[in-house]
Amino acid sequence: MNPQIEAIDATLGAVITNINLANLTETHWKLIDTAFNDYALLVFPDQYLSAEAQVDFSQHFGEIEMLRGAEGGKAVPISNQKPDGTVLKVDEEDDKHRFMTLRGNEGWHMDSTYMPLAAKAGVLSAKVVPSRGGETEFADMRAAYDELAPSKVEKISKLSAFHSLYQSQAKNGYKVETGKGYGYHTKGAPLRPLIKKHPVTGRNALCIGRHAYKIPGMDDKEANNLLDSLLEQACQQPRLYKHSWLPGDLVIWDNRCVLHRACPYDVSEPRVLQATRISGDPMSEFAETGADDLASAFEPLKANTL
Repeated sequence: MNPQIEAIDATLGAVITNINLANLTETHWKLIDTAFNDYALLVFPDQYLSAEAQVDFSQHFGEIEMLRGAEGGKAVPISNQKPDGTVLKVDEEDDKHRFMTLRGNEGWHMDSTYMPLAAKAGVLSAKVVPSRGGETEFADMRAAYDELAPSKVEKISKLSAFHSLYQSQAKNGYKVETGKGYGYHTKGAPLRPLIKKHPVTGRNALCIGRHAYKIPGMDDKEANNLLDSLLEQACQQPRLYKHSWLPGDLVIWDNRCVLHRACPYDVSEPRVLQATRISGDPMSEFAETGADDLASAFEPLKANTL
């Protein structure tokens, strides 16, 4: 079986076919590793991986981030479907937290920038897809950086922003209590530079998105305007790829240089994706934290455990 790689018509991404992710050789892994660093996003159609097989694939890239604690497993559903097969309802109090989490995912973001240790990569595979909508869109922050005017690069080169899931959800009108779920912790808001150098390729990329909310030394309104304008400018063609899911698809992206977001869909239909998240290398992805005024306390730690 000889894998075929076809570049996507964007500044990021490639589709790899004629490959079985559940049965990879050393040669296959070399091809995937090279493509991952080159394209930052890889699409593998027709895989239909079990949770165990997706974990095995993901662990090649690093340690799995435990999004729901040890009891939650390494692969978790990103889904509006409940265990009984019905879908979440926004007007039911028991469903509200999960529903608002899914709504929050519709904003451009990098995974776990609100944790002391940000993620290296994300993996999603499709189990159940709605009849329309529900795509996942990706944006290339390497190319976004490359398009910045020299004056803008100079302006932001020494700036950093705090990142917080509390704050990004509050922007959507949803204030969450500490301990309600992963990300709602007391470790504080990580402070991350707006320009990030990739630890493998050496390329610069913007580190922005909905979780970024405050820039030290800058008025909050000015900081928000700057972050919003950077995001608006960055997330434009040809730096975008929208993936229309089919059951069996698997997508992996480099969280260190790619933003993503879910697209809206009819929430009366089920949408079930299977997620694994790869932890970042502490040498490049760990960030010191400051107090988050929406958290109940500030107890900085270097681990991502609750």
